[in-house]
Amino acid sequence: MTDPVHESPPAPAAPSDYRSRALLLDLDGVLLDTRPVMRKAWQRVQEIHGVVLPFRDYERHLGREFGDIMQRLGVTDADAVRRTYEAESMATAHLAQEFADIVETLHAFVAAGWRLGVVTSKHVDRAAPLLTRLGCPFATIRTPAGAGRTKPAPDPLLLALVDLGVDPAAAVYIGDMAVDQESAERAGVPYVHAAWGYGQPTAPAPETAASPKELLSLLLPAKQLVEGSTV
Repeated sequence: MTDPVHESPPAPAAPSDYRSRALLLDLDGVLLDTRPVMRKAWQRVQEIHGVVLPFRDYERHLGREFGDIMQRLGVTDADAVRRTYEAESMATAHLAQEFADIVETLHAFVAAGWRLGVVTSKHVDRAAPLLTRLGCPFATIRTPAGAGRTKPAPDPLLLALVDLGVDPAAAVYIGDMAVDQESAERAGVPYVHAAWGYGQPTAPAPETAASPKELLSLLLPAKQLVEGSTV
């Protein structure tokens, strides 16, 4: 009789598997103030395609993928409108400005061992140049060009966490629109509303940060702050 074969117990998780923290962020209204760019692009859409809807109608749906917004607004020939909007957005991208203290805040999180990721409904061709301007070490960027459904589905957040190797409970998503809050809730990711952005949170009321600097006091213990930091 041969001895029964005993399977070896699974190896314990590497420390990085359960110690890593991730800070995921929306782009528009969180990292950069892109409202002037969007306003110019929408004006161009109005001029070329005869769209009479005011910018505030478009702005109300920010956070959703462009095609989704067009469908909700009842705009026809959405592909042509998208091409116009994106071309004008690229031409006026210089009007976007980073929010005060956002870069210094992100570097403080990196210094504390957090990994950074961006989850946005802006197409990667427009998002990447804007993010490059910030000079921050984003470890992943998830846009509608990738796999899965777009916000408010949980897919982009979960895929970003797969990229980073971080559990949902060990991450935080910073957004400024109701779709950001819904996406985080469906993904099981804690959410902080960026009050410096464009939208209002929905019930149940989430944690709110009045400024990028306030993220530090909300999410980083005092001992994690880097000595000598100016943020």
